[in-house]
Amino acid sequence: MDLRSPRTRIIIVAALAAIWTGAVFGRLAYLQLFRYSEYYSRAQHQQRLIVDVGASRAEIFDRNMNPLAMSVPVDSAFAVPSEIADPYMVSRLVGKVLDTPADEIATRLAGSRSFAWIARKLPPEKADRLAAMNLRGIYFQREGGRFYPKRELAAHVLGYVDIDEKGLGGIEYSLDDSIRSKPGKMLILADAHRRWYDSTDKAPDSGTSVVLTLDEKIQYIAEKELAQAIHDTQAKSGTVIVENPISGELLAVANWPTFNPNAAKDSSAEARVDRAASALYEPGSVFKIVTLSAAIDQGVTNPNDVVDCQNGAIYIAGHRIRDHKAYGLLTVSQILAYSSDVGAIKLGLRLGAPKFYDYIRAFGFGQPTGVDLPGESRGKLRRLENWTPVSVGSISMGQEVGVTPLQMISAVSAIANGGTLYRPHVVQELRRGSKVLPADGPLTPMEPRRAIRPETAATLRRMMEGVVLAGGTGTLARLDGWTAAGKTGSAQKIDPNTGRYSPTNFVASFTGFAPINNPAVTILVSMDSPVGLHEGGSVAAPIFKRIAEQVLPYLEVPRDVPLNARLIQAAYKRQEAADGSSLDDSTATDFSAQLEELPVEATRAGTVEPKAHSSEVMMGVDEGGDITVPDFAGKTMREVTEMCLRLGLDPVLVGSNLATDQTPAQGATVKPGARITVQFGTPSKPANAAKPHKSSKR
Repeated sequence: MDLRSPRTRIIIVAALAAIWTGAVFGRLAYLQLFRYSEYYSRAQHQQRLIVDVGASRAEIFDRNMNPLAMSVPVDSAFAVPSEIADPYMVSRLVGKVLDTPADEIATRLAGSRSFAWIARKLPPEKADRLAAMNLRGIYFQREGGRFYPKRELAAHVLGYVDIDEKGLGGIEYSLDDSIRSKPGKMLILADAHRRWYDSTDKAPDSGTSVVLTLDEKIQYIAEKELAQAIHDTQAKSGTVIVENPISGELLAVANWPTFNPNAAKDSSAEARVDRAASALYEPGSVFKIVTLSAAIDQGVTNPNDVVDCQNGAIYIAGHRIRDHKAYGLLTVSQILAYSSDVGAIKLGLRLGAPKFYDYIRAFGFGQPTGVDLPGESRGKLRRLENWTPVSVGSISMGQEVGVTPLQMISAVSAIANGGTLYRPHVVQELRRGSKVLPADGPLTPMEPRRAIRPETAATLRRMMEGVVLAGGTGTLARLDGWTAAGKTGSAQKIDPNTGRYSPTNFVASFTGFAPINNPAVTILVSMDSPVGLHEGGSVAAPIFKRIAEQVLPYLEVPRDVPLNARLIQAAYKRQEAADGSSLDDSTATDFSAQLEELPVEATRAGTVEPKAHSSEVMMGVDEGGDITVPDFAGKTMREVTEMCLRLGLDPVLVGSNLATDQTPAQGATVKPGARITVQFGTPSKPANAAKPHKSSKR
């Protein structure tokens, strides 16, 4: 082959070109067919940046659909550092607007060439100032910011969130998976020089709204009165709970100290503690209702049983326990009304440790209530085998046992509703749009269980009424217009320095319900370490009164207490103003006409009852003053109560719905003031409801 020949040279060049072309196409084929995914992924990584945009959260409403928590759009600032010519100058300018050190901004800019967050969820005024500077390389992205329009209202129930909209307390935490949507995405596209040139964003999905059992107005009343009480007593902390005793719905949960969830990071950890669910304290004398309930339910005593309180002192296993007063002979009702420690201890000893322990557990102590709030404590109750010889005496008067406010109000509600223990809860339902979602997880209903017999609960309600009547320890809780019942507590706190009970630090409490025969609300008030007066009857009972007298009218609960002298005098004055007649000239008929303008109310000690003017009343009273018992069958609780009070009888109502049985029977003749027990038909019990306690089952 002649290499000098042009033809040969052309052939050689063509062959080399063919080989080179084949190699190039082979390489391209290899890259396209076998390495495509790898190089595409690397290109995407270099040219695209996906940033998570904070998830939005669904609304939280009160029971009347008033919004308590919502998400509102806010601006977040981010930078594309590759577009910033002078990072230090920009850092100084941005830092002045955001009140952030320039070095911190510069560090963020140096961390990436394509994207860096400058500030998340800026207040509108700061976002406007930053936007007005028109800095190259600084951009804005809309995100959802959590907003609590009522500020501190129900803060411990609602909880709070972090910068990424993750729930960190309350319902925001316990239902975070439902309320929180999936995070949105922001796609940033960059060129070969890592310069940003386009972006798109995908909005986060919507979450599930929550409707609470709380009532915004009742919550406000509870928080207002608690704050006033803290100011008046200088107490360290406090809790108020308002519950529907028939269902376990929590209408208000107030704690002090409190915080603003809009700025939760600026509050102390102590202020964010939900004391209603987690704060342990010895209940003191309030626990005597458990002691007496168990003793009466087991038949070892009755309200009229007389107990020798030994002039206020008793010895148990070599330990002397003194009463707050030197009582002698007291009935069981008086033991509760006067809060005798010695009397309660004697009844606890009659009952015995095993049965007493069973009733304590039946009332829900020593175990979680199951409330749908995070951080609940199970309380403190030692196992029966760990009780000491003095334990029965100590626990009978509310020492050596630790409870939470939620446990205590649940137990009192069980007495109020007829002996059934319900799970307290704050979540009413979940909604996605207009659709109500089925209960799941913490919303799954828990079967109520029987704590004591209905007859025992009815007896305890009457005994607890004696606490607020003349001579009881809770007279300052007596309501104007409604019957009420409850129990005071003044529990000494353990001094952490000495390990002994402190002579100066107490937990003053009152837990009660109203009205007695058809309870609408149960209210717990607990004040930790008030300064000065420390008794529950002096400190907590007046708070109960103020709250109840605002909540009951709001709930339109009918009054059931008779007119006292002050209200009657007001009626006379209105009559005088109308026709100029004098007080002496008023007739019984005129007086009755004035009373019709005011609510029909029940008879209680210390009140003046107007003369009967109803023909129904007059027909039931014979000339000798005796009363013929009418037929209550088929009547409602309110109708039975009004009939009894007009006749001068003392009604004891057991059950609910319509009257089905009564003692004494229709037509019997009784003296004025006689007690009439009326049994009402109750709904069928849940399939898995617990049976009443009986000694053979213990």
